[in-house]
Amino acid sequence: MTTSQPRVAIVTGAGSAQGIGFAAARLLGAGGKRLLITSTTDRIFDRVTELRAAGVPAEGVVADLTDQAGVDAVVAGALEAFGGVDILVNNAGMTAVSDSYFSGGTRRSFVGHWHASLERNLTTTFLMTRAVAGLMQAAGYGRIVNVSSVSGPVAAYPGDVAYHAAKAGIVGLTRATAIDTAADGITVNAVAPGWIDTASASPRESRMGAATPVGRSGTSHEVAHVIASLAEEGASYITGQLITVDGGNSISEERGR
Repeated sequence: MTTSQPRVAIVTGAGSAQGIGFAAARLLGAGGKRLLITSTTDRIFDRVTELRAAGVPAEGVVADLTDQAGVDAVVAGALEAFGGVDILVNNAGMTAVSDSYFSGGTRRSFVGHWHASLERNLTTTFLMTRAVAGLMQAAGYGRIVNVSSVSGPVAAYPGDVAYHAAKAGIVGLTRATAIDTAADGITVNAVAPGWIDTASASPRESRMGAATPVGRSGTSHEVAHVIASLAEEGASYITGQLITVDGGNSISEERGR
């Protein structure tokens, strides 16, 4: 299906100027897409200002996507501003950033922290996907790209079982949704970043990035390039796939050479 109107994309988790979400938004905008971006804080409006300065039609919504009301507000914002939703990039969610979110290892996890991590990383993806799937089905076109992680689907590190479970769950959700929507002109894929140099990257994560076969951490732009490619109309025969973006780290047998 082709259209004379620019495609409309929702990108969640786009508040950080150095993050994957905003990098994806910039690339999609540069490719002619109209954008509705969202985060949990008012900094999303700074990102909107940056996009508009670059000539990209953009709107922002502050929303908690673990809450259906927040999801509804985001979709309503896209419909009001641009009249539809063609592309969804589910980037919202992150690993533990403080003890209040940290789930711990298998033997010392707290159930409350487990649920919080799954809500933040997996439920947000499910709720947003469910909210736009009907619109895309009615239009006969859609691109959904879910940001998972190497951690969970491909590999693991100690001490945060909930994050790994949630990110692995995104892959299952991706594949199931891809099957459910394949006949409707909708593709659903996932991207699995490895060690990426963002504002939230710790010194330890930077050291891990330096130990990859490529010899450095990846950049948000490099992940965003894969996201934007999967969101294009030409990616119409790619669905249900997990694309790993980790500098070859997950395929390297030798460590500490």
